[in-house]
Amino acid sequence: MVEWPESQASISVGGSVAESPRAIIVVNDIYKTFARRGGPGIEVLRGVSLEVDVGEVLVLIGPSGSGKTTLLRTLNALESIDRGSITVDGIIIHGDGEAKGRRAERKGIVEIRHRLGMVFQSFNLFPHMTVLGNIIEAPIRVLGNHRGDAEREARELLQQVGLKDKASSYPHELSGGQQQRVAIARALAMHPTAMLFDEVTSALDPELVGEVLKVMRSLAEQGMTMIVVTHEMQFAKEVADRVVMMDNGCIIEAGEPKDIFSAPKQARTAEFLRRVMEAR
Repeated sequence: MVEWPESQASISVGGSVAESPRAIIVVNDIYKTFARRGGPGIEVLRGVSLEVDVGEVLVLIGPSGSGKTTLLRTLNALESIDRGSITVDGIIIHGDGEAKGRRAERKGIVEIRHRLGMVFQSFNLFPHMTVLGNIIEAPIRVLGNHRGDAEREARELLQQVGLKDKASSYPHELSGGQQQRVAIARALAMHPTAMLFDEVTSALDPELVGEVLKVMRSLAEQGMTMIVVTHEMQFAKEVADRVVMMDNGCIIEAGEPKDIFSAPKQARTAEFLRRVMEAR
């Protein structure tokens, strides 16, 4: 079982942040606008700043369209940024690329994608490969690992996510919850510095949600740095070190779960939580 460093959580909201000695992800005043044909662009991130420490579990909440997923995607450069900067494990991404050449910037993006494991709403498994094949593909092709070593580690990861007997199965033979756990194991096989989870239970039947959240809880207990976009409020209450509320492209509130859920400072946060709880 993989062990991760212990954490000392911290987060800064709004404006620039002073990087903590333990900070692994630092987002400074980033903006992102999506172009729209025949009209003005849609500004989806507006001056977002935050800092995540080693081993911290940070949960992003907020209504659909608030910028949570876009923020997550900017962290591993699946989306570019227009202004500001993102630092991941000492590697800096600049939205305008002025601080360094494009070749160096592309190299940095590749490094960041190695260091940040991301699990999406959709499982994105290769349908023609077995579970084992899905997990060992990137370690062999990208990291250059020996096949035997990759297979041994893949089997260890499958045991960790409760699927040790599914190595020879194909994705279509698995439930949605099982596929999502394979996707988590596949991301972990790259030895990421941190894990990003984007609404990973939203496409699952209710009875399958728990098995995925159990794996995520286990990772948190081991000290894995995690940023989680979710509407699973009970998970946020129990597992998060910090909860960040986003609305209209901005961070409007952040704090420990007990404060956010029991006594939110912003009326918009209270309204959102009330509606989510009523929907449950």
